[in-house]
Amino acid sequence: MAIKTDVLIIGGGPGGYVAAIKAGQLGKKVLLVDRDKLGGECLNYGCIPSKALIAAAGHAHKSKKAGCDDPQHQLDWSKVVAWKDQMVGGFVKNIGVLIKGNKGEHISGSAQFTTSRTAVVTKTDGGAETIDFTHAIIATGSEIVSIPGFTIDGKDILGSKEALDLKTPPQALVVVGGGVIGLEIGTFFAKLGTTVTVVEFTDSLLPVIEKDMVLPVSRNLAKLGVEVLLSSKAKSWAKKGKRLELAVETPEGAKKIVCDKILLAVGRAPRSQGLGLEKIGVELDKRGHIVVDTEMLSSVDGIYAIGDVVGQPYLAHKASREGILAAQSLAGLPLENRGQVPWAVFTDPEISWVGMTDAEAKAAGFSTITGKFPFAASGRAMAVRETDGFCKVVADKATHRLLGAGFVGANASDLVGEACLAVSVGVTLEQVAQTIHPHPTLTETFAEACEVALGHPVHMLQVKREAPVFS
Repeated sequence: MAIKTDVLIIGGGPGGYVAAIKAGQLGKKVLLVDRDKLGGECLNYGCIPSKALIAAAGHAHKSKKAGCDDPQHQLDWSKVVAWKDQMVGGFVKNIGVLIKGNKGEHISGSAQFTTSRTAVVTKTDGGAETIDFTHAIIATGSEIVSIPGFTIDGKDILGSKEALDLKTPPQALVVVGGGVIGLEIGTFFAKLGTTVTVVEFTDSLLPVIEKDMVLPVSRNLAKLGVEVLLSSKAKSWAKKGKRLELAVETPEGAKKIVCDKILLAVGRAPRSQGLGLEKIGVELDKRGHIVVDTEMLSSVDGIYAIGDVVGQPYLAHKASREGILAAQSLAGLPLENRGQVPWAVFTDPEISWVGMTDAEAKAAGFSTITGKFPFAASGRAMAVRETDGFCKVVADKATHRLLGAGFVGANASDLVGEACLAVSVGVTLEQVAQTIHPHPTLTETFAEACEVALGHPVHMLQVKREAPVFS
């Protein structure tokens, strides 16, 4: 006999499980199917474990930078990894409790649509269930992209999952891909003493981020001894005794790099295959993303999709917000705006942003004013020895309404929260500048950057403008 439910959710990551909780709160009977662990890639193999390891390596590195180099207090990496696993396990268990507490059910297995209102679930234990549903939410996420000749085997060629489970840091690591994942993982291993080389196909690190925000990261990589090969291509690799040899094509010619592990971090692709979407007519774009409208509804009535599987940016908080929108839509609530999607990169220093960049704002037809305040002029940044970076704001010249803002520097991922609210509700430069920020804190840099944009900064000398703007 088929299991009947109001909502079938396929995928238990940050989009799927949040959608399950919200739909349950809205009175819907929910069945969530996931083929792995609740929490998905983000909780189990990405966002949370990587930040835990980044923090551990960062504390060890910073203590040495501050002069604490007692050999009796070395970081035991195996214990750090064990702590990470225990922490993640606790979160996974708690998600199950939250789903159940909101009257949802969970099945471990893989789902495939048979019609637009039925699906078959092949359970992890080998059994099968037929599901009859009124609505479905596809939240299957994305998967690592490989390149010819580099298949992740978990031993020599690693993905992010395998890299985060290493019990001891490798002596030498080559990171293929100079994007977010590659630099985050490469940086914390460099802090642990690993010799790190980054091979990036394009002519810049973090190629989608503005160059001035990437520059402090590039400088710090050099200080850590990380070798960066830009406009370069990993061609092949081979075993050389107990080590590996990677052949790289660089602008200066062929190069061979000896290492112990190779981390593949060249990108991700939507996980939309094997779901039976072609049987029910769900439209996909040319990259395999499910096409959805502003309510997260696909081309088939009653079938919603959220998160990575619907397109960039591949971010957990975007998936969670879209999960809430889908749950509200199928429950018949009025449509809400998804809102601006902020992002953060946990390199050293961190980078974060919300809203439009100056270039994007001008392309959208705005005349802009900008302000940038350096961390080197912040008393708090000086006190904690974190002076690399700055806060940057972009505003509409006519109204002074904030269009975008971000940080590069210590704690940038936390600092952007205030900017998210300011940009989302249309706060002006004057309103931020007139808000008292606690001293001494890094949050002051946001108000100071707004003062710079207005033409009258307090804690730095302003470069003379042709036509200063005074509030």
